[in-house]
Amino acid sequence: MRPYFDPEYENFNQRINPPRVCIDNNTCRDCTLVKVDSMNKNGILLEVVQVLSDLDLTILKAYITSDGGWFMDVFHVLDKQGQKVTDEKTIQHIEKALGPGSNIPGATKGSNSPGRSVGMHSIGDHTAIELKGPDRTGLLSEIFAVLAELQCNVMAAEVWTHRTRVACVVYVNDVSSGQAIEDACRLAGIEERLRHVLRGHGGGDDDDGDGRGAHTNFSAGSTHVDRRLHQLMHADMDLGGDGAPQGRPAADDGTAVTVEHCEEKDYSVVNVRCRDRPKLLFDIVCTLTDMQYVVFHAAVTSEGIYGIQELYIRRKDGRTLLKDEAEKVTKCLEAAISRRVSEGFTLELCGRDRVGLLSDVTRVLREHGLTVTRADVTTVGEQAVNVFYVRDASGQPVDMKTIEGLRGQVGQTVMLNVKKVPADKAPERTAGSMAKTSFFSFGGLFAKLGA
Repeated sequence: MRPYFDPEYENFNQRINPPRVCIDNNTCRDCTLVKVDSMNKNGILLEVVQVLSDLDLTILKAYITSDGGWFMDVFHVLDKQGQKVTDEKTIQHIEKALGPGSNIPGATKGSNSPGRSVGMHSIGDHTAIELKGPDRTGLLSEIFAVLAELQCNVMAAEVWTHRTRVACVVYVNDVSSGQAIEDACRLAGIEERLRHVLRGHGGGDDDDGDGRGAHTNFSAGSTHVDRRLHQLMHADMDLGGDGAPQGRPAADDGTAVTVEHCEEKDYSVVNVRCRDRPKLLFDIVCTLTDMQYVVFHAAVTSEGIYGIQELYIRRKDGRTLLKDEAEKVTKCLEAAISRRVSEGFTLELCGRDRVGLLSDVTRVLREHGLTVTRADVTTVGEQAVNVFYVRDASGQPVDMKTIEGLRGQVGQTVMLNVKKVPADKAPERTAGSMAKTSFFSFGGLFAKLGA
């Protein structure tokens, strides 16, 4: 007779010591402090950073420590307007997502709502399609045209391109029923058509021997969409598809990533200095987590237009990184940082959703000689809210005549807002004085303790 094991035993400590979250708007004049205390468990840091990133909060500073059985974080954040977080709905969402009712660590979030509004609204019943392959001008237009032809309504999508590769997750349902597509024969037909598009219409077998050809997959959609895109791109990188082209350094924009050894406390120390931007901490923590490394301590701050991060990590077995591992971590973090960097213009489109809207819009972009480097497609009720990051397909600056022609053609059916992506400007912040403060380093603390 087997002994009885209570399935709730694993959560016993968590019930006794539930997570605590505090939203503090009084301590700092220029920003909001988000303080999180919880039982420590693998993956909890990514969970917390993911919640803040999904709300488009800018993390100005962060102090993270999780040695032993307890996890304690403090984040200095601003909202999308560069102000303190005072919106009651946002505060309640943070408290619910990270507080006692969240069941962190271990809860799976983002399963019902892909994209940045995780937990804020649902896109309904859907089928998630993952695609990756070689990028080319007009590819996104062809993908959306095929889906429209096959009577698939695109409810949401996230598209990333990096160097010569593309990865995207598209959420669709059936046009007539509004339900997820479950028929095996129909799914097989959709998969074959999409593979044909990714191959470039007869460019050879989708599996070209090194695993870098066209790839499609139907997913349950439980993994956070940004994390899944990093995973798809990372898999390409392992096979040489997401690295720097020959003759070009992996990072040529001032990004510096180093991995050193901390003798005092036996950690591997990851130091990152790069142009600051939203979601930078998420991209770094996501990459390290998926590479099976644990962040025990971290300090995050900014200096002018640059973000500075110091992370103390070990492998899951408690060991520090070997030399070849350190080199791989450096390469993977450089790639993860650069994937979300965009140049050119952002096109924000808002209008009544309809079948074929994305196909029409991306076709117009292609006809104007623009290539999409990133795209974020969402549907809120009957409204389509789409953001496209575009640049000239030839690599030259986008001609303003092209933008005006685009506005005249697309603006007839949807609202269009065009913004130039700032290349040398830090994210707007009211807390400018914070960038001038001294950088707290765990390395300096460890050295003092060991003296």
